[in-house]
Amino acid sequence: MEHQKKLRRIDIGFLSLMALLLLEQLAVYANLYMDQSFSSWEMAASIGAIAAIAMGLLLPVGYSVVLVFIFAVTYLVWLTTHGRSDLLEVSWLLFIPANVLVASFLNNGLIRTKNMMVRLKDLNDKNPTIDLDTGLGNKEAFADLLSKQTNLARRYPEKYDFSLAIFKIEFLPLVLESLGPERYSRFLLEISNTIQQQIRMEDSKFSIDMGRFIILCPLTDRSFFSVVAERVKNAMMSLDFQDKKGQSLKLVVRSATLGFQLDRADFFLQTDDVINALERGTETDLIAEYI
Repeated sequence: MEHQKKLRRIDIGFLSLMALLLLEQLAVYANLYMDQSFSSWEMAASIGAIAAIAMGLLLPVGYSVVLVFIFAVTYLVWLTTHGRSDLLEVSWLLFIPANVLVASFLNNGLIRTKNMMVRLKDLNDKNPTIDLDTGLGNKEAFADLLSKQTNLARRYPEKYDFSLAIFKIEFLPLVLESLGPERYSRFLLEISNTIQQQIRMEDSKFSIDMGRFIILCPLTDRSFFSVVAERVKNAMMSLDFQDKKGQSLKLVVRSATLGFQLDRADFFLQTDDVINALERGTETDLIAEYI
């Protein structure tokens, strides 16, 4: 995922910066060992290397690149005319620009990550009920969309309606026990993908808790919708997923459908009542009991 790539770039930046600092320390110690002295100029250059990190973190990338170029040219001219060309003086020609560039790279990654987190927060504020990994909405998202769809269907009764279907995983405690928390998270992702493959892009899917999944499908042919629900249910039960023992998971799924009715519009504004009605409908799905 894109956010994982950005986090990896930050890790690379931190590791590179730490490696540079260690090399600079090694160069300082090696110079001390060879010369048995540490002049005021060398102290100033060491402080300058630290200041270069701060500059790379604070300045935009463009400014950092320009300053690195100016420093490299100026320092190289000074080194060839006045420098002693010892280990430490030559090392600063590489270390100081490298400090600026690596710190700038790290800062750029931090800024991008901050922007990404702001966008995710904005998305969460606008639509706080959608799981970004699975794409499954929760009960609040379902209630919000159900209310909007009901108002649309009530406003345009001859042109607009919608249908609902619920899919309930039976023996959920056994499923949870056989999978464990980590595998169950992956299982939800696979269930979400399986449902999405059987419905349209304009349809919506939700996880209501307790192993219950609901799809909301606008402008659906009522005579065909039961076939759609059956297809989704069969796809869920045919899902090839291994439990923590490496054995194939056997799912039992019940389903039920419900279509919008204009004379019961107020009923469809009561989310809990709609969910309960759907769940009561699964009790008549007798086929699932004998799989």
